[in-house]
Amino acid sequence: MDRPARTSLGSPAETEAGTPDLLRHAAELAIGYRSSIPSRRVGPARGVTADDLRAMVGRPLPEAGEEPRAVIDGLVAAVEPGLVTLGSPRYFGFVIGGSVPAALAADWLTSTWDQNANLYVASPAAAVVEEVVGGWLTDLLGLPAGCSVGFTTGTTMAHFTGLAAARHSVLRTVGWDVEEDGLSGAPPIQVIVGADVHSSLVKALRMVGFGRGRAIRIPTDEEGRMRPAELHRVLAELGPGPTIVCAQAGEVNTGAFDPLDKVADAVATRPGAWLHVDGAFGLWAAAAPGLRSRLDGHDRADSWTTDAHKWLNVPYDSGLVFVRDAAAHRAAMGISAAYLPSAEGAERDPIDYVPEMSRRARAFGVYAALRSLGRAGVAEMVERDCAVARRMADGLAAEPGADVLNEVVLNQVLVRFDDDDALTRDVVARVQEDGTAWLGGTVFHGRAAMRISVSNWATTEADGDRSVAAIVRCLADARRARGGSG
Repeated sequence: MDRPARTSLGSPAETEAGTPDLLRHAAELAIGYRSSIPSRRVGPARGVTADDLRAMVGRPLPEAGEEPRAVIDGLVAAVEPGLVTLGSPRYFGFVIGGSVPAALAADWLTSTWDQNANLYVASPAAAVVEEVVGGWLTDLLGLPAGCSVGFTTGTTMAHFTGLAAARHSVLRTVGWDVEEDGLSGAPPIQVIVGADVHSSLVKALRMVGFGRGRAIRIPTDEEGRMRPAELHRVLAELGPGPTIVCAQAGEVNTGAFDPLDKVADAVATRPGAWLHVDGAFGLWAAAAPGLRSRLDGHDRADSWTTDAHKWLNVPYDSGLVFVRDAAAHRAAMGISAAYLPSAEGAERDPIDYVPEMSRRARAFGVYAALRSLGRAGVAEMVERDCAVARRMADGLAAEPGADVLNEVVLNQVLVRFDDDDALTRDVVARVQEDGTAWLGGTVFHGRAAMRISVSNWATTEADGDRSVAAIVRCLADARRARGGSG
């Protein structure tokens, strides 16, 4: 006999009675997906289109509520063809990590606990875990003791936060209260970036009111590193006024590091200037003894950003911002209202360090990842991924016509085939369609390239070798398709 349609949620007692079975069912589905990751096709189902997904997902909203287990089963069936296996050890696109098991488990609990990590009084546990994890990270990444830390959605909002603190500080030095009086009529701020600045920082510049077109771009070298002599020249030529310099630890294409010590030397010639470091993935090199020297001078900056969902392999979303001047950080982000109680004494209100008033308790997953890995585990993960990247670069460089464009100093590899833009793009598309691995394309200094980012905790040499073989196979197919050799 057909079950009658539900017309309402039902009583809380009736709904809650079925919740344990529903959660067990969801957990089994999640465990099944997780177990399938090593053997799954990395990209979405072959041939699936946006229209296909709309047809499966975009049904009219039902008038009557549906049975929760049926909703979950329907959701899984509808979205399955459009899932990309971002957690695959052979996913090499966009510097995306997977999820170490402890962080994934903590993320499930984070959803269950449903804590609003805004005020100490709203969740003492979330507030204290943020405080503890912030201290661990400051130490692990070699940043100055006492830095304030904010847990954001990702690097873009971390940039926004760091730049807002910078804006407060450099305008305060000339007697302007930007939080009270805004930017209209404020002394102009000189913003300086490298020519290969990441788009997330450019977006943050727009959001914080600086505009992308006003930023002064410093020439970079063949690896995308800022040229410190040019920075010195520009700073010397600028008239007096508030100044923010943005440097990179890990250029998104090559993985190269700006010479941060020399950049900091240049910034030091301008009293009151602020140095911000985009370390979305490269900042994690500070945790690896074999790579730490690439960041020499990074501790001289004023703010830093990174992503825990990149190299720490914490589930999305999990960005981090660190600010040397905690007072500037709080002045830029803090909020008060009659109904919002303020933390007292040693208590810390997370709301004072990020843009959002209501947000997920992101620090629980970071806590679990760090505890499960330890210092040695984080270092091993970062160094192993870099070793796999070098191995993949060597394997591809051995293939006639394949040219590795960058010095593989971290986890990024740029490859170009037969010095041909169209062929290179064709190979990228064929690898994505093949499904063995997933990687993206880019244009670096005017040339199309395949971009490989090795960021997953589970990636092994075997995964790298299997992916290289797939790339070489797709290269041969692309050459045959255009009537060439291979």
